[in-house]
Amino acid sequence: MKEATSEDKRLIVNILTESFQDNQSVNYLIPADNKRLTRIRALMEYSFETCRLFGKVYLSDDKSGCALVSFPERKKTTLMSLWLEVKLILTGIGFGNISRAINREKEISKNYPAHPIFYLWFIGVQPSKQNNGVGQQLMSDLLAESERMKRPIYLETSTVKNLPWYKKFGLDVYNQLDFGYNLFLIRNGQ
Repeated sequence: MKEATSEDKRLIVNILTESFQDNQSVNYLIPADNKRLTRIRALMEYSFETCRLFGKVYLSDDKSGCALVSFPERKKTTLMSLWLEVKLILTGIGFGNISRAINREKEISKNYPAHPIFYLWFIGVQPSKQNNGVGQQLMSDLLAESERMKRPIYLETSTVKNLPWYKKFGLDVYNQLDFGYNLFLIRNGQ
């Protein structure tokens, strides 16, 4: 695993757009219109840029998998972060989903501890490369990085079939939220 650069943005956005187009949590925020894939891409661009500002973006050694990590306590309002949010509204979630996005984030963040965390916002592998150990290696590297930084990993998933995969890495569901779909909150420690 290596830290991604701005030159990796297109590749990472492609990986995440392909990996998350059927994800309930992503589609909760994205209008189901004829621009859905473009809107998902806009969400992934926003997430990439936000993590570059307030976290880290990682790429697997073979460049088929990636992870976006945020450090919530570092997030602050800047001209760039405001621009990214405006762009996300205009090209991604739309005006109709602003309150939905804000309320969802507020409910999730209530479950974070007061101390710094390693928030795994997205982890994805190109669909054609899945089930070949890329995600497993990436997750192992992320766990080592979070341990090196002395920050517990926190994440969410709406994909029930992924729960046993996270469990293999010592991550457990510690809460569940209902947004019309089940969102499982997962962590590896306090």
